[in-house]
Amino acid sequence: MMMQAMTAEPMLRASGVNKSYGALKVLFDVDFHAMPGEAVGIVGPNGAGKTTLFGALAGSFPVSSGSIHLAGENLSGTSAAERCRLGLARTHQVPRPFLGMSVFENVHVAARSGAGMDQATATDEAAEILRRTDLLALANRSAASLGLLDRKRLEVARALATRPSVILLDEIGGGLTEAELGALIDLIRSLQADGMTVVWIEHILHALLRVVTRLVCMAEGRILAQGDPRDVMAHPQVQRAYLGSSPE
Repeated sequence: MMMQAMTAEPMLRASGVNKSYGALKVLFDVDFHAMPGEAVGIVGPNGAGKTTLFGALAGSFPVSSGSIHLAGENLSGTSAAERCRLGLARTHQVPRPFLGMSVFENVHVAARSGAGMDQATATDEAAEILRRTDLLALANRSAASLGLLDRKRLEVARALATRPSVILLDEIGGGLTEAELGALIDLIRSLQADGMTVVWIEHILHALLRVVTRLVCMAEGRILAQGDPRDVMAHPQVQRAYLGSSPE
């Protein structure tokens, strides 16, 4: 008997997602997905709704309508903490470490509270993640003393400590030198190589295109185009909304 080919299910999917704050509507029927192990980039002008979409995916607030699924599981009604436990982690555009704690303590707390690890497992996990993110030498430094690159690395390290299957990266390239950006790109590529699904919002397009295989462009709370990065960036609506011009 002939076996039917299996169709992979998206690791993360938003279907018909709308978000309003009173009379102000900020997301309009957003349909978005990321496949297992895929790296997807999200671009768009300021105010496009990119970070609002991340907040909706991560559970920072309830959506007005629509649904969000992680590995086929409906996340409706689940909190951000519950989604984290299920494997969905995010970083923030402005890093949010616990400034009164050391670098190690920041990652250790994430492993304990975000992934529910016991003390010994969290200690080993934190040390390994600090090694991977080039922060091990700074383990005993106060988070408040870190420069921008190391704060961004710590933001990623804290997310990794929750053992995510999907990581949402919000503008982590901003403010970095080219060398620092290269180090961050290497880290993100290594995460994808390990099978993690990466969704990355970034204004630094050349950095994004070194990692992602699919691009989504948003404007005014809507998705204008998604697909192959070259095709998306050549789309007339994307040219007008994102680049401020359109091809002749």
